[in-house]
Amino acid sequence: MAKRSSGAVGSSKAEDKSGEATKVHDDGVTWEYAVAKIRRIQDLIRNPNPSDPGYARQKQNGKLWVRERLDALLDPGSFNEVGSITGKPVVNEQTGDAKDFIPANQITGWGRVDGRKVFITADDFSVRGGHADGGIQGKAAFGEALAIQHKVPLIRLLDGSSGGGSVATYLSAGATYIPPLAGLGQSMTAMTVIPVVSALLGPVVGLASAKAVTSHFSVMVKGLSQLFAAGPPVVKQATFEELSKEQLGGWDIHGRNGTVDNVATSEQDAFQQIRTFLSFLPSSIHMLPPVHHSSDPADRREEELIGIIPRRRTRTYDIRKLLRLVVDVDRGDSSFFEIGATWGRSVVTGFARLRGRPVGILSSDCTVGGGALDALGSQKAARFVNLCDRFGIPLLNLVDQPGFAIGSAAERMATIRHGVAIMSALYHATTPIYTVILRRSFGVAGGALSDPGDGLNTRVAWPSADWGSLPLEGGIEAAYKRQLDSAPSPAAREAMMKDLLAKFEHVRDPLRTAQVFGIEEIIDPRDTRPLVCDWIVHAYEHSLPPRLGSNQFPDRPMRTRFKL
Repeated sequence: MAKRSSGAVGSSKAEDKSGEATKVHDDGVTWEYAVAKIRRIQDLIRNPNPSDPGYARQKQNGKLWVRERLDALLDPGSFNEVGSITGKPVVNEQTGDAKDFIPANQITGWGRVDGRKVFITADDFSVRGGHADGGIQGKAAFGEALAIQHKVPLIRLLDGSSGGGSVATYLSAGATYIPPLAGLGQSMTAMTVIPVVSALLGPVVGLASAKAVTSHFSVMVKGLSQLFAAGPPVVKQATFEELSKEQLGGWDIHGRNGTVDNVATSEQDAFQQIRTFLSFLPSSIHMLPPVHHSSDPADRREEELIGIIPRRRTRTYDIRKLLRLVVDVDRGDSSFFEIGATWGRSVVTGFARLRGRPVGILSSDCTVGGGALDALGSQKAARFVNLCDRFGIPLLNLVDQPGFAIGSAAERMATIRHGVAIMSALYHATTPIYTVILRRSFGVAGGALSDPGDGLNTRVAWPSADWGSLPLEGGIEAAYKRQLDSAPSPAAREAMMKDLLAKFEHVRDPLRTAQVFGIEEIIDPRDTRPLVCDWIVHAYEHSLPPRLGSNQFPDRPMRTRFKL
C-alpha cells in the first residue's frame, strides 16, 4: 500500500527560511500548531516517495505520477486542491500517535486551462490501484457536483478503477453491499450542463470505464491505457479467455469501435487534445462558445476549390484538404480539430473556427466505403450533432452522401437503426446549421443530411452536386432489369446500359433542379468561405443568444455522499 513516508505526522514541523525543518510546539494561544500539522500532511502527500512500491511501479510502467499530470495539464500555479488531507493516518499501536499517512487515491480541485477555470479529478494509481478501499467515499461525486454548481468544465484523469469496488472493502465494512450508483448520477447530470472530458492514462476498469464513456470527449494513450468492464483475471474466471490487458481493451479495440473518441501518442499529447477540445466549448450551456481573434480574411477565396471535386464521379478526393481550404487558418495552422478519426471512418467530425468562432464540422470521407453511412459512422455523427446542439455550436454540414451502407454486413450491424439516430439528431437540433451539398445526396441517408430542416434549410450546393432517390447507375439497373437481362450478350447489355445512362444524363444536371427551386442556390465553390463566414457571424449575434435563456437544469446538485 502506497505511503508518503518521511517522518512522523504528529511531530508538526515547519521549515525556516534556510529550508531546515523546525519543530512547532502548541503555544496554547494561536492555531500555529494546527496549521503546521495540516502543512505536514500536505507535504507528505504532495512529495513522492521514490521507495514507495506504488510510485516505483508507476514509473517503471512509463507513466507520470498523478501530481506530475496535474502540472502538465493545468496552467502553472493554478491548482487549488479540494480535500488536500483526505486519507488514512497510520497509527503507532503502542503510543497511539500517527506515524504515517496514506493519501486518498483521488485528487480533486480547481485549476485553469488556458486561463479558464476548470474542475479536475485525478486518480492516483499508486494507492491501491485506484480501488475504493484506498479512497474516500463521496469525494469524486462531490467534485463533479461542484463543477455543475459552478458551471465549469470537468476534467477526469482516469487510471485504475477510479474508486470502483474492491472485495477488500467487504472485510473492513464487515458486510457486503448492494452496489450504489457511486457518483454516476452526478456524471450524467454534468453531461447536460458542462463539458466533461476524460483522459485514460492507464488500465481503466469497472466504474472508471463507465466514467470514461460518460464524457463529451475521451482520449486514450496508445500502448499505455486500456479499458474494460472487468480485467483479465475476472475475464479468465468467467470466460476462460487468457488475454493481456492490451488484447482485452487496448486502443486497437476501443479506438476503433467508438468507445473512446480519440487516441493519443503520449500523455502530453492527450493533455494537448483536451486543451484543444475545451478551447471550442463554452464553460457551460449558459454561455456562448468562446470567440478567438482570427487574422484569416473572411473573404478569402481558394482557387483550389474549383477543381477539388473530380469531374469523373467515380474518383475520390481529400475531404480534409477541402476543409482546410474553408476554415480559419492562423499562423499557417488549420483550426480543424478532428474527433473520432480512428473509428466510424466513413464520417468526418470535428471542430474548427470561422472568423474566430467555433463551428462543428460534419462530413463524409469518400475514400472509406465510398462515404456510405454505416453503423459506426451513424453513431459517431449522431453523437457529434448532439454535442454541438447541447452547447450551442453551429454546424457546418458538408454533404457527400451516397446513402446507407448496404449488404449483409451492414444488415448484421443494424445500420438502419443507427442511421435513424443521426436523422433524429439533425431533425431535433436547434443550433444553426449551414448545409453545403458538395457532391452526392442519395436515398434516405442523403435526404436526412441534405434536408435537416425538413424543407426550411440554410443550404447551397456546388455544381458538382448529384442527387436523387437512388444513384442513377443503380437505379437504371433496377428499373430496366428485365430489358437489360434480355440482351443477347454481355457486350450488348453494356451498350444498352450506356444508351440508357445517356438518356438520363441531362436530367441529373443540378442546374435543372435549381430551375424548379429544388435547390435554393448553386454557388461557385470558391465563394464557400465568404458565405459561411457571413452566416457564422449572424448565428453568434442573433441566433445563439436566445437559446441561452431556454437552457434549464436543477439549481441544486443531486446528493453526493453514499453509504456502504
